[in-house]
Amino acid sequence: MSRIYLETIIKADIHIVFDLARDIDLHQRSTFKSQEKAIAGHTSGLIGLNETVTWRAKHLGFDQTHTSKIISMERPSEFTDIMLKGTFASFRHQHIFKKDDKNTIMIDILEFESPLGIVGKLFNRVFLKNYLTRFLLERNRIIKKTAEL
Repeated sequence: MSRIYLETIIKADIHIVFDLARDIDLHQRSTFKSQEKAIAGHTSGLIGLNETVTWRAKHLGFDQTHTSKIISMERPSEFTDIMLKGTFASFRHQHIFKKDDKNTIMIDILEFESPLGIVGKLFNRVFLKNYLTRFLLERNRIIKKTAEL
């Protein structure tokens, strides 16, 4: 299983950052390169505990769908989503928020596994981990920019 760990320091209140991280509309704006669109489940506004969203996007030149469910949420400190349906063998994304003076530290822990056994593991190491890291960094840049306005 591959793992990505990112920390983003945001000069904004923890409640604001928490809500921006689960805002479907902001997510769609931050993923314009992959044309990510919420097509089923909770498709706009703030997603909550036990809610699902199905995304359609173009990744790596292929149209893909990915259905996620929020399986845990403690406002404003954390929420976790998992993949219910999609192209990964497994996908779990923890979103953790910590207050630090006037800043919020937003932590992403993304654990994922590609299908296709050893070929998938090689693909993870050579390409997919870097691709997903760049994807998250862009999303976090938009959250930070919006929160710090």
